[in-house]
Amino acid sequence: MKLVRFLMKLNNETVSIELKNGTIVHGTITGVDISMNTHLKTVKLTLKGKVPVALDHLSIRGNNIRYYILPDSLNLDTLLVDDAPRVKAKKPVAGKFVRFLAMVFPTHLFGSFVPDLTWNIISHETGTLLNSRCTVANA
Repeated sequence: MKLVRFLMKLNNETVSIELKNGTIVHGTITGVDISMNTHLKTVKLTLKGKVPVALDHLSIRGNNIRYYILPDSLNLDTLLVDDAPRVKAKKPVAGKFVRFLAMVFPTHLFGSFVPDLTWNIISHETGTLLNSRCTVANA
């Protein structure tokens, strides 16, 4: 499970967040988006070496966050269950390979002549070997 997916499940949890500039933010999470931008309510903001400031709402840009300090009472086992559906890899389409040959050996340059070639065909999407030997001969 990706970290941001875990953080997106922390709605209504009270956490402390340390920012990269040393600021400590303590508040209740109202939402976390895919960029790890975090939205909080009932916030206490403590700048490094300054007096704490109380705020009703605060949004923090995700790339400014150093780390989250989670409450001890948080049940991590239930939150870490990956409930997102898995996406199956698409099967390669033969038409893509034919278009590749047309680009490599255009008929206006070679006429009907295509040199004899042997190579391995590897799927671009999955990186798996599709055909161990593919030969194109003169037509």
